[in-house]
Amino acid sequence: MTGAPTGGPVPGLVPGVVSVALMLALWAVAAAVLDTPRSLPGPAAVAARVAGLVMSGELWLHAGMTLMRVLAAFVLAMTLGVGLGLWMGRSRGADHWLNPALVIALNMPALVVIVLAYIWIGLNEAAAIALNKIPLVTVMLREGARALRPDLDEMAAAFRMSRLDRLRHVVLPQLAPHVAAAARAGISLIWKIVLVVEFLGRSNGVGFKIHLLFSSFDVAGVLAWALAFVAVMLAIDIGLLRRWEARANRWRRDAA
Repeated sequence: MTGAPTGGPVPGLVPGVVSVALMLALWAVAAAVLDTPRSLPGPAAVAARVAGLVMSGELWLHAGMTLMRVLAAFVLAMTLGVGLGLWMGRSRGADHWLNPALVIALNMPALVVIVLAYIWIGLNEAAAIALNKIPLVTVMLREGARALRPDLDEMAAAFRMSRLDRLRHVVLPQLAPHVAAAARAGISLIWKIVLVVEFLGRSNGVGFKIHLLFSSFDVAGVLAWALAFVAVMLAIDIGLLRRWEARANRWRRDAA
């Protein structure tokens, strides 16, 4: 049995579009019933603000800065998290030594990490955000490494594969679904933390603009900036991450 092609339409796209349309309709009804445009503007008013941001070019400037920070933190967190998770999953000793620190990091509030980073290293956003994301990736990859098939390890040992070849051809293909899941789960967390960092101490980015609009109680502006960037991240999820996850899981369907 061959897996479903990964280049076609994204599975579940139509139900997803219908679901979003229903949420927009519910929002429009609530805005009309409450009739308080200052505190709950309708979708049309927010869409008009988004269109203005697009036409002025302001959206591209600030959303671009936020996206750069998201990508930098994402790459750093995934690189370190995958390495730590693989090490802890394959080495009982490493897991015993590092697990207490991992549990502490998982339970440390993101805001505390950001504030401490601001005090200690001047709000290096990539490091501060990655510190919040690394524990999650580490846990997901550790569990994936623990679930690796021992018969494939035995095959690799029988064929005397080098460590690098074993990593490339035996370990990483089995870990790919876990890496893809960690990427999808983490990127949404990362961009929210990026907004907090920008809210606290940056002079550009979506979080900075939300901070200014929050100060003037401009709810329509806050929603316009937030939803515009949500649309960007949704496009990345649907166009890249979801397809990558489907491709990473294809071997499971092929083996069924």
